[in-house]
Amino acid sequence: MEFRFFEIYRESEYLVLLAEGIATSVALAIGAGLLGFFLATLMALSRYWKIRPASEIAACFIEFFRNTPLIVQLFFFAFGLPVLLGYEWPFWAHALLALTLNFSAYFAEILRSGFSAVSSHQSEAASALGIPRTLAFRKIVFPQAIAASFASLNSQFVFLFLTTGIISEIGVRDLTYAGLFIDSRTFRSFEVFILLTILYIALALLFKAALTWAYHRSFPWREFT
Repeated sequence: MEFRFFEIYRESEYLVLLAEGIATSVALAIGAGLLGFFLATLMALSRYWKIRPASEIAACFIEFFRNTPLIVQLFFFAFGLPVLLGYEWPFWAHALLALTLNFSAYFAEILRSGFSAVSSHQSEAASALGIPRTLAFRKIVFPQAIAASFASLNSQFVFLFLTTGIISEIGVRDLTYAGLFIDSRTFRSFEVFILLTILYIALALLFKAALTWAYHRSFPWREFT
């Protein structure tokens, strides 16, 4: 079999499309990851502190999004919800919404387990010293919970990033969309998908390295492998 990768890189249009696809995939993953982490923290706290009815709502939300396929959620937000509510967003916004909610459901359970891993004796000791509950949580419990669950959060984020290729199904011009477009023009499927595989691996490793660096900067008192 003859490899003809030059048919991809000889056209500047294809290189620009790949660059735009990488930027879109990375931006949506980071945006959804940050928004999802914020929402997940709220849900995890409501369940950790057993705040009703917020904890029950969070539990139902988490179970729903963890037990339905991401592509079903994506199509619902892109095509079903706009018809029901009568609004219109660009496809990337629908993708961001679906990814954010999906990320948050998985992150919430990881964070909840992280909060539970911190010994209650530390909160009791802080209370005995007269430290307010919110301050003790922010300075003592929360950092340890994040540190304890960071490895799982890291792996889950990278895994979910790798699933973002399905957003091309609703017309978002991400990295997978770029690959499919090039394939439809060059008919060099093998070369195109080898290139996509290499790019996704490189991006996943970059995300993992960046998150590991952030971990060591934020929690120098813990080890992480």
